[in-house]
Amino acid sequence: MVKKTALPITLPAGGAPLLPIVSSAHLVSPKSSEMSEFEFGLIVAGNAFHRWVVHCMSAAGLKDLMPLDVLVLHHVTHRARNKRLADICFIMNVEDTHLINYSLKKLQNLNVVVSSKNGKDVTYASTDSGREYVSRYREIRESCLIDALNANHDLNRDIGELARLLRLLSGIYDQAARSAASL
Repeated sequence: MVKKTALPITLPAGGAPLLPIVSSAHLVSPKSSEMSEFEFGLIVAGNAFHRWVVHCMSAAGLKDLMPLDVLVLHHVTHRARNKRLADICFIMNVEDTHLINYSLKKLQNLNVVVSSKNGKDVTYASTDSGREYVSRYREIRESCLIDALNANHDLNRDIGELARLLRLLSGIYDQAARSAASL
């Protein structure tokens, strides 16, 4: 159930105060009710994004993948360079290497990712089939998402700013997580 807080927010046009919609009213800080609104939005957007990547990849022909599997395939395909497990985890900001390793094994069993050994290092790359699925995913993304977005210069600028803020906030959350782990 979504609860409303007692902290009013005034409409930009000076209209009546509105209460922010937050998922955890018990966590709202008088210093930043906006952070609770952000976290609720992040939860909803994250779930929608995960649903989207799974359905888009399924439409591309690769079914029964979890969101992390799809994202790992995209990252392994990125820039057509072999990637080590540690590099994939670092770039995707995933601490639990076994989660990425499980996805890599699943993708290898589907013949969309292949591993190779170079000395002590094991690296992963997309197969031709994997690159074809990713290419089809891109076409579907363009058709279903980008075209529906109908972005103009201003919206694209706002999306870019939002991406910058998300990177900034992910660093703040990472630091806060390290602090909490030391308590």
